[in-house]
Amino acid sequence: MMMMKISNSISDFMRFYSLWLCRHHYSTNANIATFFSKYVDKNNVFSWNSIIAELARSGDSVEALRAFASMRKLSLRPNRSSFPCAIKSCSALRDLTSGRQVHQQVVIFGYGSDLFASSSLIDMYSKCGKLKDARLLFDEIPQRNVVSWTAMITGYIQSDHACDALLLFKELLVEESESLEEEEVYVDAVALVSVLSACSRVSGKTMTQGVHGFAIKRGLDEHLGVGNTLIDAYAKCSEVGLSSKVFEEMAEKDVISWNSIIAVYAQNGLSSEAIEMFHLLVKDKEVKYNAVTLSTLLLACAHAGALHAGKCIHDQVIKMSLEDNVYVGTSIIDMYCKCGRLEMARKAFNRMKEKNVKSWSAMIAGYGMHGRAKEALEVFYEMNRNGVAPNYITFVSVLAACGHAGLVDEGWYWFRAMEHRFHIQPGLEHYSCMVDLLGRAGFLTKAYDLINEMKVAPDFVVWGSLLSACRMQKNVELAEICANKLFELDPNNCGYYVLLSNIYADAGRWRDAERMRMLMKNHGLTKTPGFSLVELKGLVHVFLVGDREHPQHEKIYAYLEELSIKLQALGYTPNMTSVLHDVDEEEKGMVLQVHSEKLAVAFGIMNSVAGATIHVIKNLRICSDCHTTIKLTTKIVDREIVVRDSKRFHHFKDGLCSCGDYW
Repeated sequence: MMMMKISNSISDFMRFYSLWLCRHHYSTNANIATFFSKYVDKNNVFSWNSIIAELARSGDSVEALRAFASMRKLSLRPNRSSFPCAIKSCSALRDLTSGRQVHQQVVIFGYGSDLFASSSLIDMYSKCGKLKDARLLFDEIPQRNVVSWTAMITGYIQSDHACDALLLFKELLVEESESLEEEEVYVDAVALVSVLSACSRVSGKTMTQGVHGFAIKRGLDEHLGVGNTLIDAYAKCSEVGLSSKVFEEMAEKDVISWNSIIAVYAQNGLSSEAIEMFHLLVKDKEVKYNAVTLSTLLLACAHAGALHAGKCIHDQVIKMSLEDNVYVGTSIIDMYCKCGRLEMARKAFNRMKEKNVKSWSAMIAGYGMHGRAKEALEVFYEMNRNGVAPNYITFVSVLAACGHAGLVDEGWYWFRAMEHRFHIQPGLEHYSCMVDLLGRAGFLTKAYDLINEMKVAPDFVVWGSLLSACRMQKNVELAEICANKLFELDPNNCGYYVLLSNIYADAGRWRDAERMRMLMKNHGLTKTPGFSLVELKGLVHVFLVGDREHPQHEKIYAYLEELSIKLQALGYTPNMTSVLHDVDEEEKGMVLQVHSEKLAVAFGIMNSVAGATIHVIKNLRICSDCHTTIKLTTKIVDREIVVRDSKRFHHFKDGLCSCGDYW
């Protein structure tokens, strides 16, 4: 190869460098000092700075640090441009030892007060988990600029100290207002994006609105990054309407903007809005959707049980050759599991060339929610054999699977093993699964003792699990203890009043049941309305309790009357336990007959071909009477009926249910 001088163009230089590596059979991590010794003026610090910067920008952090070390071995004196990219490489590698060594060099060569070097060091210490060192360095900067402030604010956010980040932002505003005009530190869009990220983590509506107002005042609200982060911040405050408004008012939108608003709708159960937003994105010729878009849409389909739409998106994934994308593949598994197509989920899982812990956990969760705990545990064991370490979510899936099948011994074993064998501390979700498992298996005392032994404060989900178990086991005394805890933790949730009222009704304590209903009324609480969804020919039909808005409601009720006669011939009698006691027996039967899942099932049978499986999604837990009715209905119509309630899947066939009447 001919000797040549390096061009001033870094891109030309890098092309030549890559060619040299290739011809000399070096790996991409070949020691760059060898190259410099042959072809570059090794005494030129600017050449070294250029190659360090280019390597750092291209993500080759190890080689960037080697280049910096090689430069120092030649006794070249670094200048202020030598340090930021070297420090950035330490940050990328989370290499605290190298970071401290570079910091020492910064001080030795007199750049300790250089804003760019110090800002880079703040970022490095934050990413290496040394937040106190970062703050100490920040406090020692004599004249901070917006880059310094942003680095420290971002450091707090990255270390999950969002409140400290917001307090520091307030300090910045104070300093900005008190500084002399020629020394003013103006908050820029980059800083504001970091602050809004902190707002999204603390989920504070007032704070988010305050920062939003500040952005408008400074004219920064039109910045694309600010708008995108605002969408997420408002969503984290459960202000979907404000997120939508920010999106609509954005003058410029990129794929992140579209993905953000689609995710907001999908994560808040507004699946039809998420899909509609995707249709608008497709019409926007300037922005092209990507893997993240499709993954988010699959989440929306999973929530709604929209199998037809999910299949269409899966087809698009195949067309875009994204099936090997581990995140998209995992979303496909989740979608098929939640749409009741477990076999299709397993096929998608088997086709994945690369699986991460989320992929395995999604398949475990899928089997678990369908009551197939044996298969769930088999996938878990296979995951361990493949050397994939389970994480926090994996064990939630494993314990939930045990809970749905009543596998108490297996549940106890893995609950203990997650800490002792895998060094994962049990969290609220794990305790909730165990309380549910023990309680529904009849071990109420053990479940209550476990709550009292918890290393973290039990939340409303944990106590709610025990309260539900108390109803199943008809334990009024413990139910009252649970309910009183829940009234304190989640006072605006009427579900606990309803559940305790039903427990009293089951025990024949009608006065206490009525007292709960009066407490609900006095507190202005209303019961969450039950509704059921059924998808037919790509359209999702919604049914409420006693629904008479559907165009076919007269035919549906007539069909239910016919079905009722056939059910009675099979020995069915309505389970009127917990139905209001102040109505007569005939009216109780009518109340049960108009439950939303019964309407959805009737509609599905009437409007589908013989032998087709009916898929229904219900927002609440299926009641005992509906469970019995649907079991018997499958014998009459010779159909399989699949119901996904708020807890799990029920596969009804030939007069039986996959849950074995254990749910």
